[in-house]
Amino acid sequence: MIKRTMRTTRILFTALGLLFNTAGCSSANSDVSSSPKAGTRTTITDPLMAEAPGTLVLNDYSGTCKIDYSNTSEGYVFVTYTGSAAKVQIQITNPDGTVYPYPLKLNSAEDFPLTGGDGTYQINVFEQISGDNYAVCLSGSFSVTLNDEFRPYLYPSQYINYTKDSSCVQLGIQLSGECDTDIEYIGKVYDYVTTNITYDQEMASDPPANYIPDPDSTLECKTGICFDYASLMCAMLRSQGIPTKLQVGYTSQVYHAWISVYLEGTGWVDGVIKFDGKTWTLMDPTLGSYEAGSDVASYTKNGTNYYVQYNY
Repeated sequence: MIKRTMRTTRILFTALGLLFNTAGCSSANSDVSSSPKAGTRTTITDPLMAEAPGTLVLNDYSGTCKIDYSNTSEGYVFVTYTGSAAKVQIQITNPDGTVYPYPLKLNSAEDFPLTGGDGTYQINVFEQISGDNYAVCLSGSFSVTLNDEFRPYLYPSQYINYTKDSSCVQLGIQLSGECDTDIEYIGKVYDYVTTNITYDQEMASDPPANYIPDPDSTLECKTGICFDYASLMCAMLRSQGIPTKLQVGYTSQVYHAWISVYLEGTGWVDGVIKFDGKTWTLMDPTLGSYEAGSDVASYTKNGTNYYVQYNY
């Protein structure tokens, strides 16, 4: 069985280095302004939603498991399991050989991203036989050519789950309406999340296996671990048409989740935002804001401290 945990003592969010000079992003107020300015940014009110039209489907022999690969060019597949197994796992092997394990929710269709670019993907669905013993119930191989490289990072998925009516999407619409640019909107999202969501130390000390974040639940409870922060920010940015990666990996020996944001004319912004359990610190190694020998520069530029394992 694949066991996934999110053990963390600090949170890292990749992106947003340019926020040092972003207007309208003060963290003094934790709530959305009651009298916001009217911004000129084009606000998206109908975000992209993944669909499973059933035009290209692979089924198992019993008809209890299927993979809908109709929209691989958009960067995702749907997997459905309606059998009797108590637990089901899937593995998606990217063209470079990286294996992405996921838990699969039973009796519902879930969409999963294809984040390895163009090439051949292998998808295996495993159903639990007993304990940690699993057997393959469906396996398929698909050749993928993406409509563009950003498509996998513009849709909701299992770890970044939202609908058009989700609270996080509606909040994003509200905040976007106050902004003139994408970078200003990103700043407002960062400001809102980091001032309204508190870090759940208890969960972080012993997170459940196969933990799946829920952006709306995080908004409602106003607490979460690194995975929750990253998922919520991803949902609010993607639903406004900003390509955003939810990244999982390591800093030193600690497992983390963070985000990376794409800006036109800039590319994937790789500044760092860090939370140490007490305070937030905005760091900007890409703009050289810190001296080469500083602790910040050493920490963020040392490959052994910062390693991306998965892009979702």
